Amino acid sequence: MHMHRLEKVWLSIGVSMLAVFLLILGVMTFGQGMAPPNKHVNHIDPTKVSETAPFDQPQIKQIGDNEYEAVMVAYAFGYDPTPMEVPVGSKVNFKVTSSDVVHGFQIPKTNVNVMVTPGEISEVSHTFDKPGEYLIICNEYCGISHEMMKTTLVVK
Repeated sequence: MHMHRLEKVWLSIGVSMLAVFLLILGVMTFGQGMAPPNKHVNHIDPTKVSETAPFDQPQIKQIGDNEYEAVMVAYAFGYDPTPMEVPVGSKVNFKVTSSDVVHGFQIPKTNVNVMVTPGEISEVSHTFDKPGEYLIICNEYCGISHEMMKTTLVVK
C-alpha cells in the first residue's frame, strides 16, 4: 500500500495530538489525584437491606416543622412504603436504596431524579408547594415489569 507523503504527515500529526491528549489526561487524573467525590456516599450491604436500620422499617415520618423523612426501598418491581401522604408546603427528604438491581427514582415535574444503586444510599430533598398526587417512577430499566414500578406521594 502506497501513501502520499502529505497523508503520512497529517496522520502522524493526528496520532501525535491524540497521544498528547491522553498523556495530559493521565497526568491530571493520576498525578494530581483527581477522582470522583466520595465523601458523601453511604454504603450498606445490599443483601441485608431488610435487616439494616432504617431500611428495615421503610416509612415516612415527620422530623420537624413541615419536614418529613421518607425512608424507601426500591425492589423489583416496586417501592416500599406505598402510598405516602404529606401536607402542602412540606419538605421531604428521601433516603432510598435498592435490594436487588439498579433502579431509578424520579418524580416527574420536579427536580427529583436519582439513580438507586444496590449497596448505596441515595438522598434527595424536595419541597412540595402544590397539592396533588405525585407519581414516583423508576426511570432505569430494571427488568420485564419495569413499567409497573411506581408509587405515589399525596400532597394535601
